[in-house]
Amino acid sequence: MANDPMDTVIGASRGDEKAAQSHLIAAINAESTGEREHVVIELRRAVNADPSNAEAMFKLAYHLDLLGEEDEAVAMYERCVEMAPAHLNALMNLAVVYEDQGDYVRAERCLRQVLETKPNHARANLFLKDVRASKDMVIEEDPDRDLVKRRALMDTPVTDFELSVRARTCLKKMNIRSLGDLLKITEAELMSYKNFGESSLEEIKKMLDARNLRLGQGLEDAHRAARRQIMEQLKGTGKETVLGRPVGDLQLSVRARKALQMLNIQTMGDLASHTEAELMGVKNFGTTSLIEVRERLGEHGLALRTLDE
Repeated sequence: MANDPMDTVIGASRGDEKAAQSHLIAAINAESTGEREHVVIELRRAVNADPSNAEAMFKLAYHLDLLGEEDEAVAMYERCVEMAPAHLNALMNLAVVYEDQGDYVRAERCLRQVLETKPNHARANLFLKDVRASKDMVIEEDPDRDLVKRRALMDTPVTDFELSVRARTCLKKMNIRSLGDLLKITEAELMSYKNFGESSLEEIKKMLDARNLRLGQGLEDAHRAARRQIMEQLKGTGKETVLGRPVGDLQLSVRARKALQMLNIQTMGDLASHTEAELMGVKNFGTTSLIEVRERLGEHGLALRTLDE
């Protein structure tokens, strides 16, 4: 008896899904052994085997981004979010890239799509405020001119602003040279420095508020730059892929895990891009949890981000 043509189609589809899953497993195995290039090869094969596999697309885009292949990573993220339902993490990462490129309209569109699906998504809500604040700084209609103006503003030395001698001295000791540097740190990080008091904090916040800016607005840039710096440091050691491993592999205590969830820290690379002050700023995250995180990261050759003093 002849086979039903539909059975053949279904069988082929299943075969593709099976092949894609096999390549995904191979990619995970390659990641665990530090075979960075092989990870990307296997993920490409998974996507080719099953172009509808959103998870394979997302993982490929993520690893391409880690390797600095931004254009290809963006293209893959864009393919991923075109599928229904859209991959939320792909939308978030794409929004970060768009914002970094000064394309606030597309970044906001991605974030709104996330919030349509998950209205209480903490990171999306926070990042949307940042994107809107950045849009408010843009006055000219020429997009290229807008980007140049924004970059010029971010490069403005903090010494150009009307700050007290004490505030300027503290910022200099913290190696905060420009307005862009200042936006990449939080209140908790500033207050963690010796001799930096409430009066200096209020002074800086007032100066930023007058420009529709706020502390911590550029944290995504800081975290992304930190991840890339760590990747560069680990390049050639075979340990680069540890950055993409889930924080669940650290087997942290319940209290520490909850704090990381509040910061939307999903991978070891995400965790290593944060500072001690950022973690300590989370409610119920204390010294014991901090020591635990340090030790677990240390076991994988990683450490929390530090600010130069």
